[in-house]
Amino acid sequence: MNAFLDSPHLAVRLVRLYVGLAAYGLAIALLLRSGLGSSPWDVLSQGVARTVGLSFGATTVAVSVLVLAAWIPLRQRPGWGTLSNTLLIGVFADLGLAWIPAPPEGALHLLWQCSVLAGGLVLLALASALYIGARLGPGPRDGLMTGLVARTGRPVWMVRCAIELTVVLAGWLLGGTVGIGTAVFAFGIGPLIQAAMRLMRVDLGPRADRSPGNARASEEPGVSGAAAR
Repeated sequence: MNAFLDSPHLAVRLVRLYVGLAAYGLAIALLLRSGLGSSPWDVLSQGVARTVGLSFGATTVAVSVLVLAAWIPLRQRPGWGTLSNTLLIGVFADLGLAWIPAPPEGALHLLWQCSVLAGGLVLLALASALYIGARLGPGPRDGLMTGLVARTGRPVWMVRCAIELTVVLAGWLLGGTVGIGTAVFAFGIGPLIQAAMRLMRVDLGPRADRSPGNARASEEPGVSGAAAR
C-alpha cells in the first residue's frame, strides 16, 4: 500500500487517478441516494438554474467554467486529471445511482439514510485524496481549494469549509434546496479531506520528481492535496 501511495511512476499515478474518480462518482451517488440534501455545489447549481432558466446540467457546466476561471489569479494549471474529472465523474455517479437501491420504507428508513450519507462523505474524502494525490491535475472545485490553501497558507479544513458555506449560502439565496445532509457536508467534508490527506500522505507543497531519468524538482501547483468535483 505504501508503494502505491508514494510511487512517482506515471502508470501508478494514473491508477490512483481513475480509482479516485470512480470512488468519487460512487460517493456522489451515495449522497444523492441518502435523500437528506444535496451537496453545496449542487445547491448552487439548482439555485442558478431556477434563476436564469437553464437546465441543471447546463448550469453545472457553466459553474465549472467559472470556477476554472478563478484558477487564473491563483496560478493553478489544469492537467489530465482535470479533464478526466470533468468527463468521468458524472458517468461513475450514474453507474452508482443505477446500482445503489432507494431507501427502504419503514422503521429503518432514517437509519439507512444516515448510514448512506456518512458512507458517502467518508468515501468522497478518501477519493479526493486519492485523485488529487496522483498529481495529474485536480478537479475544478478541488483546484480552487488547493489554490486558496497555497495562496493563503490556511489549513485545508478551514478553506474547504469556507468554500462550501459560501457556495451553499449563495445557492440557497437563489432558490436551491438545502437539507440536513447539506449542512453535514458543508461542515464535515473539510476535516474529512484533511484526515484522508494525512492518511495517504498527500502534501500540498512541491515535491521532487524522482522518476527514472528525471531528477529535477518539479512543482505542480495545487495538485498535492478534494469533494466535494
